[in-house]
Amino acid sequence: MPNHLSVPGIVHTVISVIAVVVALYSFARFGKLNPENKTGKWYIGLTLLACFSSFLVMKTGHLSSAHGLSVLVLTILPLGVYTKKIRIFGNKAEYVQLILMSATLFFSLIPAIVETLTRLPVSQPIASSDQSPEIKTGLLILVSLYTVGVSYQIWRLHSIRQMRNIYNKLHI
Repeated sequence: MPNHLSVPGIVHTVISVIAVVVALYSFARFGKLNPENKTGKWYIGLTLLACFSSFLVMKTGHLSSAHGLSVLVLTILPLGVYTKKIRIFGNKAEYVQLILMSATLFFSLIPAIVETLTRLPVSQPIASSDQSPEIKTGLLILVSLYTVGVSYQIWRLHSIRQMRNIYNKLHI
């Protein structure tokens, strides 16, 4: 398998990497991907560009499972953005939004892991195929990080909401 990237592949990769960096900054700075702040809006815009640009990259000549993940992200992202406006979630909307926004990053990172491990280092990639043990280990680590990260975010949001309730009760 050749390791070279096409021009659309390079553009897609650069946009995707910037989106991931913005997401990581958002997690470090705010503890979550918040679609209402400037960083969250940058993440949303870059993620949309990354998803749409992925359809210009077809190393096998046809759509792949990575393109399916782009469709999934394009479906989940608006739900995450507008969760608070969907009444069925009620007072759990913040939790749902947190999970969905984190899921967009999770699903975006799956092809990133596969592509990175099957292409780098250029002279002798770490993984020989998308079915290699190295890929499976990378994906297992990603699932673990997602689970721990979302659990922490839920715990943190729950704690903040409890403190807000205590404060409101004391000042009524």
